[in-house]
Amino acid sequence: MGKLTEQIRADLTESMKARDAERTSTLRMLQSSLKYEQISAGHELGDDEAFAVIRKAVKQRLDSIEQYTKANRTELAAKEESEMKLLKTYLPAELSDAELESGLREIVASTGAQSKKDLGKVMKEASARYKGRADGKKIQEIVARLLP
Repeated sequence: MGKLTEQIRADLTESMKARDAERTSTLRMLQSSLKYEQISAGHELGDDEAFAVIRKAVKQRLDSIEQYTKANRTELAAKEESEMKLLKTYLPAELSDAELESGLREIVASTGAQSKKDLGKVMKEASARYKGRADGKKIQEIVARLLP
C-alpha cells in the first residue's frame, strides 16, 4: 500500500473522530475511488496511481463547478470548490506559470521545434516531464504561444 493511501485513511479516521461531516464525506468518496481503482488494477495502488485517481477527482470537481455556475447554483458550486481544495492538498504543488514557461522554452530548444507543426513533439515531452504538476491545457497554451 502506498504512503499516500495510508495518509488518506489516517486523515479519514481523524475527520470522523472530529465529526467534520464535509471532510469525512469527501475523504470517504476518495477512499471509495481508490478502492475501486485497486480492485480494477488487481494490486495495491502505488502513490503514482493514487495521484492519478485524485487528479481525476479534481478534474470532475472542476467540470461540476463549471456546470453549476452556468446553472446559477452557487451553493453547489461552493461545495464542489471546497471538496476540490481538500483533494488538491494530497497532490504535489503545481508549477507557477513562470517556472512552467522557462521549462517549456528549454523543451522547445532541446526538441528543435520550429513551428506549430512540431507542437506534438513538444507536448509529448512536456506531458511526460510535468505530469501531475501542470495542467495539459495550460501547457498547450504556453507552447502554442512560444512556437511561431
